[in-house]
Amino acid sequence: MNKIKNVNYFMTRVITLSYRSLYFTCFGNKKEEMVNHNEKQSPDYARISSATTISLGLSKGRFYRGAKNRCANLLVHYPEGCAANCAYCGLAKRRIGSYSQKTFIMVQWPIFPIDTIIEAINNGPQYVRRTCISMITNGRCRRDTIDMTERLKKETKIPISILISPTVLKVDDLKEMKESGADKIGIAIDLATPELFDRYRGKGVSGPHTWERYWQTVVDGIEIFGKGNVGIHLMVGMGESEEEIVSIMERSWNIGAVNHLFSFFAEPGSTLENRKQPSWPSYLRVQLTRYLLEERSISASSMGFDKDGHIIDFGLPKDDISEIINLGIPFMTGGCLDQDGEVACNRPFGNCLPGEKQWNYPYLPNAEELSLIQSHIFKISPD
Repeated sequence: MNKIKNVNYFMTRVITLSYRSLYFTCFGNKKEEMVNHNEKQSPDYARISSATTISLGLSKGRFYRGAKNRCANLLVHYPEGCAANCAYCGLAKRRIGSYSQKTFIMVQWPIFPIDTIIEAINNGPQYVRRTCISMITNGRCRRDTIDMTERLKKETKIPISILISPTVLKVDDLKEMKESGADKIGIAIDLATPELFDRYRGKGVSGPHTWERYWQTVVDGIEIFGKGNVGIHLMVGMGESEEEIVSIMERSWNIGAVNHLFSFFAEPGSTLENRKQPSWPSYLRVQLTRYLLEERSISASSMGFDKDGHIIDFGLPKDDISEIINLGIPFMTGGCLDQDGEVACNRPFGNCLPGEKQWNYPYLPNAEELSLIQSHIFKISPD
């Protein structure tokens, strides 16, 4: 396990939120409103990420290097769980264990009454700038997500996103989601090619999802919510080449979607629990390319790739690239924005262990971290 430096605060009762990743320290729940999972369900209850419990004061803790979780992340909850079986997901139907005890993105998501969540959002710190409701693949989820969105819109003041499950939705559902108060949606395409999508989310795992259905929902979502208001989740490290993921990022951007990058980070107990993360230099190159595509209008055709699909030319002089790297911004987490155009969904340490090397920095990298990025980003290693 990577060593976490400079963490020297005293702990009276440490709860390890994931046996692989201690990225913050909890001192127990401040409130006793967590409830019996088999009795309570959405829309009156929701699971919230462990990071959100800290941000909203529902548990005590601190993040490595003072990171702040700027989005209240909610997960729709039913005792029977999700019907999908994505190979890398902690909520997969065939993952061993009861649904209420399954982790998601490496940590527990305790369940709270929606009334408690709304009160906590309204009394929370000003840096919490958005709420995101994550759907699961469950037939009841469509109606309940809309109901939860309506309540949050009426009773809180921060904008609302929905990470949708296209498999259980129709076009009219997207329209109703917008009418209920959501201003943005996210769609977890995750895989860079149709073959990888089918292998890890579709027929390859006896799952219900299809590449065509997801991409049609992207198109429908852009038409309904507008350009820049549909976020595409893409995960690096699933067997794609850098050239393939650059191609899919360009496709997304050109049709009006925004790319939100994730690094594969194995969920214990999942089908892919033994798969390694992508190399750090490779992920850095993909992050930089996303920034160049979206912020500097550099096309993929201007870039260069070697025979294995590694990025070897970013389409700008090396001195210009070095200056852009030193901004640090390309390597920060990408997600839905707040009212001021800053990233709200910054998911601290959601896909890596804390340390100088981050696969998504939840804060602006410091001088030491930028030096590491500069010294590693051009390194090509065997995949």
